[in-house]
Amino acid sequence: MSMTLRRLTRAATAGLVAAAALTAAAHSAEAADTLGSAAAGQGRYFGTAVAANHLGEADYTATLDREFSSVTPENEMKWDATEPSRGTFTFGSADRIVDHAQSQGMDVRGHTLVWHSQLPSWVGSLGASDLRTAMNAHINGLMGHYKGEIHSWDVVNEAFQDGGSGARRSSPFQDKLGNGFIEEAFRTARAADPAAKLCYNDYNTDGVNAKSNAVYDMVEDFKSRGVPIDCVGFQSHFNSNSPVPSDYRQNLQRFADLGVDVQITELDVEGSGSAQAADYTKVVEACLAVSRCTGMTVWGVTDKYSWRSGGTPLLFDGNYQEKPAHDAVLSALGGSGDPGDPGDPGDPGDGTLSCTATYTRTADWSSGYNGQVTITAGDEPISSWTTTVTLPAQQSVSSLWNGTPTRSGNVMTVRPSWNGTLAVGASTSFGFTVAKNGSDAAPAVGTCTAS
Repeated sequence: MSMTLRRLTRAATAGLVAAAALTAAAHSAEAADTLGSAAAGQGRYFGTAVAANHLGEADYTATLDREFSSVTPENEMKWDATEPSRGTFTFGSADRIVDHAQSQGMDVRGHTLVWHSQLPSWVGSLGASDLRTAMNAHINGLMGHYKGEIHSWDVVNEAFQDGGSGARRSSPFQDKLGNGFIEEAFRTARAADPAAKLCYNDYNTDGVNAKSNAVYDMVEDFKSRGVPIDCVGFQSHFNSNSPVPSDYRQNLQRFADLGVDVQITELDVEGSGSAQAADYTKVVEACLAVSRCTGMTVWGVTDKYSWRSGGTPLLFDGNYQEKPAHDAVLSALGGSGDPGDPGDPGDPGDGTLSCTATYTRTADWSSGYNGQVTITAGDEPISSWTTTVTLPAQQSVSSLWNGTPTRSGNVMTVRPSWNGTLAVGASTSFGFTVAKNGSDAAPAVGTCTAS
């Protein structure tokens, strides 16, 4: 869709979007019983990452539309998706997400303009002069297409190294353009869409450490010299080895004190039950305690499609049922959900169906292996099951049997082919052949969900 046509379409649908927003506001005033409405009552947004290929799934879309007030395209706005060959832009999948969000009165975060990963191969082959031209053209092309439609952009993503050095990460941009590429990207972005908030986004910066100090120094320098930066995004991917740091709120506050907004941009917490709920609560309470923390985004709607599928890190399980973490977040936001509703998981007699998925390697050779996942029904008969298999980045599946796969990057979502119906305690399995491509690591199998 051309920029002009998008502008006309946006103008034509403005009344519908406004109506959706008014409906949401009225719903919030009546009872803050969803994440988005409860967050709105606190002057914040509550968003989620969205994959365009899941928007045709009724439960996915229903949960998205009911619960969230902001969306971030998970992969659809990255460089490889939007400019696979130089000067040729493809916006179809990203447009689908933006159009859906607008129809529901949701804000959209743009993710991401300049990042070392998910680059088409042609970018890395450019010399310094051509790379600078291409970087600025990409920013102008992508932001120009969505001008006036994006709440905030992750202009530069993950430009600093992990570890204790606080140094810049090696990338085509850093290696060929030097430290100035970040400033140049922000200045180009401001000119491309002056109304959009411009953010720097990174991970492992949640507490005060060498990496967050390096980002802090950059933001402080930018603010002192008038470089246009409006916000800093904290990805906040947590697990037992990387828990919510004790100085999380203080770290958010020190960035806010520089005169920028802070946003929780990619939140997920591996785990389950009360421990997971407690960590989510810490994050929400920290954001609410910092006046310039404008909102939170969880990185996915449901566990079954999470990039960390083995860790059940999100607020809805694979059957789109609210988890204890959801109730904890809603409560921390001041919401009024009813955890005793008969449809909630964990209520006595709710008839929740369950299954387990276990992985074994059944054959192995120098260049590949065969894997098998065994599905076992729980205490009730089931008529279908779903699980995910996440492969290490180098590996690829050449064949799969006794299951129906859907692939998204290195994640396979597998459903039955003929073997969905299982009696209590009964098992079935599916198998697959993997090309190692230099990696002998085992795949991660996600939670099994049953219906």
